[in-house]
Amino acid sequence: MKEAILVVSFGTTFPETREKNIGAVLAAVRRACPGVPVAEAWTSGMIRRALAKRGEAVDDVPAALAKLRANGVTDVCVLPTHLLYGDEYDKMRAQLDGAAADFASIRTAKPLLACDDDIRGVLRAVADGVETAPGEALVLMGHGTPHFCNTVYAAMDYHAKAAGLEHVFVGTVEAFPDLDTLIAAVRRAGCTAAALAPLMLVAGDHAHNDMASDDPESWKSRFTAAGLPARAVLRGLGEYPAVRDRYVAHLQAIL
Repeated sequence: MKEAILVVSFGTTFPETREKNIGAVLAAVRRACPGVPVAEAWTSGMIRRALAKRGEAVDDVPAALAKLRANGVTDVCVLPTHLLYGDEYDKMRAQLDGAAADFASIRTAKPLLACDDDIRGVLRAVADGVETAPGEALVLMGHGTPHFCNTVYAAMDYHAKAAGLEHVFVGTVEAFPDLDTLIAAVRRAGCTAAALAPLMLVAGDHAHNDMASDDPESWKSRFTAAGLPARAVLRGLGEYPAVRDRYVAHLQAIL
């Protein structure tokens, strides 16, 4: 038997946040599993094509598996850095199933926000990692998805309040809870300002443009225009040590 680890991410076109987040997770995995080969794959074809135009190559899941097989690997442990059991996770699982006959085993870890304990742990990691002033809300920006797993974001907001994190609010760019819902909730809570942080592995395009830019429709601009002066914290989830530890724990559960 020859075992290897495959870390699967959505990907990013921002090199600095790639190193701080995806790279940091890869480094944590290598530290936790010395001697076990670690490979990487990204599920976003759009991002991989954009990097290819820059002369940078990143494997998709089938290509990474083919290389592992060519190197004599018989058993693969897959760690997805995706947050949810959503479309990208489903796409990855379909690709893994398509290669199942080529290996003795392919085991897949759960995504980051797979259960209530994961949700509470990630909330605590970000709340502890972002210092807020009295009266300042901490607003976490998730991506959002038409997949039914999008309900996790609303559940996460509920978990924040249940855990005593009354100043923490969770919303999404492309689904519910949306920006208007968030602004109204922050106002009702009596907050007077907002710190905005991405609820995403990397602080990439959405964090820089939809959240932190000076565009009139960005979250920072919209909160400020609503009388809630906002600042952006451009820190992906991979930059929080407790989140990296959680990824490693998910991996160790299937090793």
